[in-house]
Amino acid sequence: MKAITMFGAKPAAVVSLSLLLGASPRPVLAQDETCGDRPSLQVTVVDESGAIPIPSAMLVVHWSDVEERPLRETAGSEGRFLLCAPPQATEAVLWAELGDDSSEQATVALTPGEVREVELRVLLSEVRRGRLIGRVYDAMTEKPVATAAVSVTGHAQESASNRQGRFILSDVRPGVRHLEVRRIGYAPLRHRIDLTPGVTTEVDIGLVPTPVEMEPIVATVTRLRRLEIKGFYERKYWGELTGNGYFFSPEYIERWRPSNARFLVVSNVPGITWSGNNRRMSAGFSSLTCKMSIIVDGVGWGGWPNIPWSQLAAVEVYKGPATLPAEFGGSGGRCGAVVIWTK
Repeated sequence: MKAITMFGAKPAAVVSLSLLLGASPRPVLAQDETCGDRPSLQVTVVDESGAIPIPSAMLVVHWSDVEERPLRETAGSEGRFLLCAPPQATEAVLWAELGDDSSEQATVALTPGEVREVELRVLLSEVRRGRLIGRVYDAMTEKPVATAAVSVTGHAQESASNRQGRFILSDVRPGVRHLEVRRIGYAPLRHRIDLTPGVTTEVDIGLVPTPVEMEPIVATVTRLRRLEIKGFYERKYWGELTGNGYFFSPEYIERWRPSNARFLVVSNVPGITWSGNNRRMSAGFSSLTCKMSIIVDGVGWGGWPNIPWSQLAAVEVYKGPATLPAEFGGSGGRCGAVVIWTK
């Protein structure tokens, strides 16, 4: 795997990110300007006028037809990166985020040996748009449904679900809209949905095969913007997929209403004591106790914080260093970590 390289730039220079398809099977930041025969994608993040570069913007990249963790990279002061994408990826869907504002979504075909340049303009207008992401699956078999046409009334663009049944619709005007999903062999779906300005709404859509007589299934969750920026939802998706970690979403906390974060963790995660020790990891060390790292809003904490459930946004629990994400690791993570996010 290659390491980061930053190209020299003047202060407040245009934030540029080059996405290269490299030899690694996972997206990695490359050290040089080439990744063999694979294609490259160069991205510039600017304001609405296209004249002012925006440093420190967050770039989000989804790889079509590849079950890979979406990339989230923050552009630094110098602003340029090189990235090797998964070998099987044929298309990239990307946008830039800055606080509650974001750019329009760009879809770029990946062709070996070609460099594609994309400019992302962050929309800083007063009326912020919403984003809709989700999954389309067969309500009978629960298998993903590919090539389903997904649209929202009043929005010109239409999205098609990929092989994993996933889709993205960006820059959707907020308010009450109707979600429409069509696929040959399935009954068409039309569902009322309320999109919040500057927030991502996530939906799971269960299509019913024709001529089966049953109602389609639609589950809607509005993501908290702060948790999305901090990467909670991506870690939750991949952690639950691989069985690494315990994740308590805002919806779970609202439904369960524990007295505080400690009660939530101890009551739901086996092997965690009231003092914050990890019994499973203790057996592997000479010490009789193995103190877990407590992290609140990205900052290390000496012990359990006294945070009531009404102030909890989400909680993540990792029971060992092997499952601990790099951003929460370090010498204090040998016993695992409890990551707490507040509202």
